[in-house]
Amino acid sequence: MEFPFDINQIFSERVSILDQTLVAGRRSAERPDLQGHIATVIDELGRASAKAQQLTAPITSASKLQSQRHQLYLLKDGESSGGRGVVVGFLKVGYKKLFLLDRGGVHIEAEPLCVLDFYITENLQRHGYGLELFDFMLQHKNLEPMLMAYDRPSPKFLSFLAKHYSLTQSVPQVNNFVVFEGFFFFNRSVAQLRKVPLKKPDGEIKPYSLMEREVVRQEQRTLPWPFAPPHSPQRLVSSQCSHSLSMRSSPSRAPPQVVPPSCPGCSRIQSPQSPLIDRYRERRSSQQGLAARCSLYSWNMDSRAVGPLDRPLPGTSLSHFHVSVHPRRMASAAELP
Repeated sequence: MEFPFDINQIFSERVSILDQTLVAGRRSAERPDLQGHIATVIDELGRASAKAQQLTAPITSASKLQSQRHQLYLLKDGESSGGRGVVVGFLKVGYKKLFLLDRGGVHIEAEPLCVLDFYITENLQRHGYGLELFDFMLQHKNLEPMLMAYDRPSPKFLSFLAKHYSLTQSVPQVNNFVVFEGFFFFNRSVAQLRKVPLKKPDGEIKPYSLMEREVVRQEQRTLPWPFAPPHSPQRLVSSQCSHSLSMRSSPSRAPPQVVPPSCPGCSRIQSPQSPLIDRYRERRSSQQGLAARCSLYSWNMDSRAVGPLDRPLPGTSLSHFHVSVHPRRMASAAELP
């Protein structure tokens, strides 16, 4: 790939290693205009690679390289184009945290070195440049190709790996990465892999917010027997037609506890969230009161005789109400004037 500037002036080595600094040598670090040319070369190579792989957008660019901790190996031919040099191709690698499956279907968490993009100019392919570039990266990283992961390798790249490194048996994965036989065995020997812990079983469903949890705790402390469950850390809000009990609309066997009002001299400390807690308490009380009005208590009322509470009771005498609701208090109701 040719450019309108001197490639040899920018890249002094046959294979240059670029990172997020976009510095190819001491000369490019001293001249900002050369860094602009380096960015142009990377962008053009990224677009050509995306076109060759039929991708919708380039996955390699100067801006992406600056924002990620990846390395780009750039190969040039310094004798071509009248001594100005041409860019042959590039190889981009980087470490990725992956969740992989071994042959037994066990989830393994690993962070291997991954081949993220690999491209050789079309008119220079099948000349040994790709093998030269890939071998240079392996020697620089001191790594075997079977210990690496490959991000969406093209059919040409898979044929390249099978021909030069005998990598043919891949382990199926649920993501876009490809790993080969020997990856889990040799990586496990150097303690680069670890099993993902099993997911904890879902516990009891809790209220949505800390405010509602605090209101539930206070209700549990204030509810008299038998309404307070002995070992229930949470008490969910009942629906409108559930059989939950309400403090204000149901009888109790013990008098409700009276909480003294807070004052500046009291020992009770008011948290800054108390107004919100009061608001949640009022909302829960209204919901529970509505649920209680839709419910009938079998030990206090006869639903066939009284009917739904929303319907007005026949008669206006107070004695009729006591007779229908509390039959055992008929005597006390008859003594009323």
